[in-house]
Amino acid sequence: MNYKILVVLLAYNAGLAQNLPMFRGGLGHTGVYLGAAPRNAPKLKWQFASGGPVISSPAVANGTVYVGSTDHNLYALDVETGKPKWKFPTESSISSSPAVSDGLVYFGSYDGNFYAVDGATGKLKWKFESAGERRFSHRNLHGVQPSGEISTDPWDFYLSSPAVFHGAVYFGSGDSYIYALDAATGSLKWKFRTGDVVHASPAIDNDTVYVGSWDSMLYALEAASGKGKWGFQAGFDPQTGNQQGFQSSPAVSAGVVYVGCRDSNVYAIDAKTGKRKWAVSNNGSWVMPSPAVHEGKVYFGTSDSALLRIVDAGTGAGVYTADAKFPIYSSPAIANGAAYVGTFGGKLLALDLKTHEFLWEFQTEASKRNAPAYSKPDGKIDFDKMLRRNFQDEMVIAVANFLTTASILSSPTIDGGVIYFGSADGNVYALM
Repeated sequence: MNYKILVVLLAYNAGLAQNLPMFRGGLGHTGVYLGAAPRNAPKLKWQFASGGPVISSPAVANGTVYVGSTDHNLYALDVETGKPKWKFPTESSISSSPAVSDGLVYFGSYDGNFYAVDGATGKLKWKFESAGERRFSHRNLHGVQPSGEISTDPWDFYLSSPAVFHGAVYFGSGDSYIYALDAATGSLKWKFRTGDVVHASPAIDNDTVYVGSWDSMLYALEAASGKGKWGFQAGFDPQTGNQQGFQSSPAVSAGVVYVGCRDSNVYAIDAKTGKRKWAVSNNGSWVMPSPAVHEGKVYFGTSDSALLRIVDAGTGAGVYTADAKFPIYSSPAIANGAAYVGTFGGKLLALDLKTHEFLWEFQTEASKRNAPAYSKPDGKIDFDKMLRRNFQDEMVIAVANFLTTASILSSPTIDGGVIYFGSADGNVYALM
């Protein structure tokens, strides 16, 4: 076999085994990381302060942690010290999680551009301009007043995170398109139009791109051409937009696509046909995180009910439910016999996969200061303290209040026995 082809095949298989520096650890997005991770109460290795909330999930490659911030910069941090090697400025917030391949770092910004920069120097290699970013919007959004007003959704935090596969980079955009660009030059290979904003991140398996849109459709596209294979329609809410849309990114494992939806369901979908295998209801609570899939089980978090749930991958039957006390938007990471996940209350939790007991929790200093003001005596979130009036402006204020608890919207990345994640307090953390 040709040596270069062998290298490509090995890299592809490594991606399926969750060894690539991109969102959820690899092309299949199963959230499983190889190697060690802290099972005892961790120590803080370092923390780095950016100039704004960190929603982006880190990517680790070549001794460097790459992560975006809402302060408009992409940072390259030394993996041992957390000290910045360089930063690359854009014109708006970066809540896309970077992907690293062949020495380049790929990511999107709310300025409407998609970037490729040199991983060693931070110098621009190329940029691609979309038709413009925007958040999901809807008339009478979530049923808050004014009922006739079209409002942007303050809960739409993320941008689509890229996947790099066979010389192309794939991502979604607020202009409603899914894009495939040449990874080396940024030239357009194809684009596919959906019915709304695309902020979910594409997973790739068997030469197929899987990604959902806020139009509540999950799409399966040919990676080479962008031709549609099938579309799966989830719940739709024409009245308030509350129970619709894919912000969750799909995870693909053993021929099945697992994905959460804001219609409060988690779905298992046949990867070849697009037919539903099962659905798990969460009684109105959104499922914004991307599921993790490991050894026949699916792990995911919920919003209002603030649960970390485990279900059987084959049937959807419940296995265990843990109370996280605050909503979960962070996607679980699986490593070393534990699930690691962040909460809106500023805590990173570690759950043992066998005993289902919490091994430890790490709480940020800002969370210790501010979360009690929005908590009940038992530590659970008190929504009445968050949203006092059924009005759009009040909802925006409620989201801002949420973020003062140092919410962990970033999904943990695990590399070399260290957990890396960002927080709304503006810090990037490394725990060991």
